[in-house]
Amino acid sequence: MTRIAIVIGSTRPSRRTAVVARWVAEVAARHPAVAAGQAAFEVVDLAEYGLPVLDEPVPALFGDYRNEHTARWAETIASFDGFVFVTPEYNHSFPAALKNAIDFLFAEWNNKAAGFVSHGMHGGTRAVEHLRLTMTEVQVANVRTQVALSAFTDFEISDPTEPGVIAPGSHQEPTLVQLLDEVIAWSGALKPLRQAAVPA
Repeated sequence: MTRIAIVIGSTRPSRRTAVVARWVAEVAARHPAVAAGQAAFEVVDLAEYGLPVLDEPVPALFGDYRNEHTARWAETIASFDGFVFVTPEYNHSFPAALKNAIDFLFAEWNNKAAGFVSHGMHGGTRAVEHLRLTMTEVQVANVRTQVALSAFTDFEISDPTEPGVIAPGSHQEPTLVQLLDEVIAWSGALKPLRQAAVPA
């Protein structure tokens, strides 16, 4: 079975990102591959891991993790075949907490696939442009389809300091399903490379 993590890419209290991730998980639960037992999706919340600013003494490339929080994070990421990153856009990029979490590891990311669901004033598209570059460096294949949710048209927000309610436009769910199709397919296609990387 292909296991896909839906990563909540923000740790800020009252995150709209968590609302978006729940929507992604609800759509993913209805995916035909899930019903057929071919794929499973699980939400992974960065806020639950309490990662400090990168404090490993050895670069992640060497896989010599010294801290318990790193080992726990590595075990989680290693258990998945692919990812759907749900990210807001902060100051023209993705959150520092997500960049930090990615930088903690290396091999655990390799030869997997990722799709991106973003949100923000400009749909979060600029955050994803940066995130794609970072993912490529840790050998994660990026699928083409992206969901970009506008704060103006895809949410019902009465108080800008609160998450609000997601109200995606009619085109958003079909786009998300296409994204999930691609992540599942690419994660499966890369499986031989992941297997080859495991020591005998």
